[in-house]
Amino acid sequence: MRIYPLSEGSFTIDQTKVFIPFDTTSEKLQNRPKGSLLVEIQPFLVVTEQDIILFDTGLGYFNNAGILQLHDNLMQIGIDPSSVTKVFMSHLHKDHAGGLSYMHPIHNERFISFPYAKYYIQKREFELAISGTSPSYLAEQVQILENFSGIVWLENDEGIIDNLIHYQLTAGHSLHHQVAWIKENDTTFFFGGDEAPQLQQMKSKFVAKYDMDGKKAMEWRQLWWQEGLPNNWTYAFYHDIQYPTYQHNPPIK
Repeated sequence: MRIYPLSEGSFTIDQTKVFIPFDTTSEKLQNRPKGSLLVEIQPFLVVTEQDIILFDTGLGYFNNAGILQLHDNLMQIGIDPSSVTKVFMSHLHKDHAGGLSYMHPIHNERFISFPYAKYYIQKREFELAISGTSPSYLAEQVQILENFSGIVWLENDEGIIDNLIHYQLTAGHSLHHQVAWIKENDTTFFFGGDEAPQLQQMKSKFVAKYDMDGKKAMEWRQLWWQEGLPNNWTYAFYHDIQYPTYQHNPPIK
């Protein structure tokens, strides 16, 4: 198994829910509005013996060359975006789902970003995203999925995808948030989305105000930390600037 963080950069976000690029080498967080959080935006690619799997899709920005940043990140590591076989979404908040689709800069038409992949998405999360009831979602980013032939709706609270991806609905950060594991040979990859977004939050009993149920999310993190450390999980942290992945090596006895 090969694991690649696909960073789109560092950003600050405040109560406006707008992600503003942040240069960690020259800017000071204190100069941003009070309450601003500093986060990385970091999808992950996992290459297994049978699949090329993308976990969440970033903000969906285009780079200066007019290329979808997520596509460029993949090409930088030698992966053709058309070769991605699965896209698994923890949830559909705009900083995670922005790269599911994109507006073509010339044709002014929206396209699926990975047309040859299967998209695995909680059906209830999709229905919430297109309802227009929360500023955390952008319905136009995900509406196209309704007519996409490659969609696989996940309607259970837990399951196994192709004997490879174990997913579980956890509902801490958002109502239908889910996490995932892949176990191949001696490696266990764990993706906790926004319920396990940073290494430091795994190490402390931190209740985040931005979680729908902060206590539940904290309890999940404690459980995953206690279970994963002795079993040498590789944790993938979507919002961690310093530690995209973490693995305790050697395993705890």
